[in-house]
Amino acid sequence: ALLSAWKGACGAAGSGKVVIPKGKYSLGVVDLLGPCKGAMHLQVEGTLVAPAKASQHRKNSWVTLRYLDRLTVSGGGAFDGQGEIAWQRESCGGGCKKALPVNLRFDFVTNSIVEDVTSIDSKQFHVNLLGSKNLTFQRFSVKAPGHSPNTDGIHIGRSEEINIIDSNIMTGDDCISIGRGSRQVRITNVRCGHGHGISIGSLGKYEKEEPVSGIYVKNCTIYDTDNGVRIKTWPALHGGSVSNIQFEDIVMQNVSNPIIIDQMYCPHNECNRKMPSKVKISDVIFKNIRGSSRTPTAVQLTCSSSVPCKNVELSNVNLQYTGSKGPAKSICTNVKPKIIGKLIPRGC
Repeated sequence: ALLSAWKGACGAAGSGKVVIPKGKYSLGVVDLLGPCKGAMHLQVEGTLVAPAKASQHRKNSWVTLRYLDRLTVSGGGAFDGQGEIAWQRESCGGGCKKALPVNLRFDFVTNSIVEDVTSIDSKQFHVNLLGSKNLTFQRFSVKAPGHSPNTDGIHIGRSEEINIIDSNIMTGDDCISIGRGSRQVRITNVRCGHGHGISIGSLGKYEKEEPVSGIYVKNCTIYDTDNGVRIKTWPALHGGSVSNIQFEDIVMQNVSNPIIIDQMYCPHNECNRKMPSKVKISDVIFKNIRGSSRTPTAVQLTCSSSVPCKNVELSNVNLQYTGSKGPAKSICTNVKPKIIGKLIPRGC
């Protein structure tokens, strides 16, 4: 029914609208494809429910929106990925063979907005962006428990002019992850909880990765997470660059690693830690960051010995550690940050 309605609206002259009314509806794997003759509005008022078992998905996404310009997704409804069964299987660590499905995939979507909808319990990433431009998420919600693995809230890849504003993301992995080729990303007034914080990377895993630049994160609250704001790159593998990054006005509440650059990122020991990262990191500002760290190392900047970080600034950082393993400290390796105002705890 959804595909039929979409096809009719997409092919009609002028703007088209597809409405999913209030209620709960089972939905199989769907591709909502363009290009359409005019702007498209997907108004989701009800709750769409994915097939429970990953084996019922014939591909690694549930709802895919592709080749669309001037798309609006809104309506106050939800996409329920029913991820619990899949997460139990995912406990195989790095050895899972088949990629689990993403709730919402936006491929080559331009000049569009997603607002007032919720993604619940995705089996893998809640949202994946690829090749998109001028796409805004506002008043967007993600809800998944802290034990849900690899369930990034919004993953951005090879996209530009992406805005995430006034949103609430609670999940088991990165609230927002910014991958290779992402440019001009603005994240403002986001609440991020449970998982791994807001991350750039990981980078350097693949050959000829496009640069990441122009990332601006402001006025966010990060709570009960493993990391706060993070840049991560693989050692030993491939080159790349990260530049023009600003994290400003961030409140940390009970965060394990509030400020972290990790150029030795190596999950499941899948790399050679003895060889330095080849990814260049430059022009990074951490400004007006305050709150609490649940580990003594509140600031950890571990840069590459072969391409040390350049032009890193710590400005008015005040992170308190209240545990018994103190005193709190800041650790900087292969980087000499410019310190403006206070840095608490000291060390760099």
